[in-house]
Amino acid sequence: MFLTLLYNSPAIAIVWIVVIFMSITVHEFAHALAGHLKGDPTAANAGRLTLNPIAHIDPMGLIPLILLGFGWAKPVPFNPYNLKNPKVDAVYIALAGPLANLILASLAAIALRILSMTDLLTSSTLLPVFLVLLVIINLFLLFFNIIPVHPLDGSKLVDALLVKPKHQKFRNAIATYGPQVLIVLVLISIISPAFNVFFFVSWPAYMLCDLLVGENCLLLFSLIFG
Repeated sequence: MFLTLLYNSPAIAIVWIVVIFMSITVHEFAHALAGHLKGDPTAANAGRLTLNPIAHIDPMGLIPLILLGFGWAKPVPFNPYNLKNPKVDAVYIALAGPLANLILASLAAIALRILSMTDLLTSSTLLPVFLVLLVIINLFLLFFNIIPVHPLDGSKLVDALLVKPKHQKFRNAIATYGPQVLIVLVLISIISPAFNVFFFVSWPAYMLCDLLVGENCLLLFSLIFG
């Protein structure tokens, strides 16, 4: 997708990269900040308490993220022994990333609404493309990362909620088969992009985007990418 976009619309391709860098940087920084606020200096000591995107980039994860739409950033470390309440605080740290994406998407949507009432937002500039992509991509990151499967952020919530002995078998099943199912879904999505296997991510993302922006975000996304 990216190579085609780079060939047809190099300016939009650059905007796409900038938005991805911004979004994953804010996401990972939020994890580091939450850990720091909870008393764990691990992320800060590792140089992750920063908005410098270079600190959060995993080259092996960034390349497929840009080219295929699926990838990963460098995981933010934390030490549960430094937390007062490891189970609960781990959830706060995990959900800080998706929450940061929601905040960034909301701010971009507000800017889009305000600018749409002025002459500053015109089709001759890349600003509307930047803002629309900032909303959509951050909402996709939000809903994708709350999937309750390791290593995604939602898995920490499952670990905190399913603590009783009767839940052990279910937790083991999620831990064993969840990542495998996720990988299969990603491969299917890459091989057959027309088949929306991640509808449980895209549907709520576009619905929330419509609500925030006040427009049909799927249509806007389609217009951007032709």
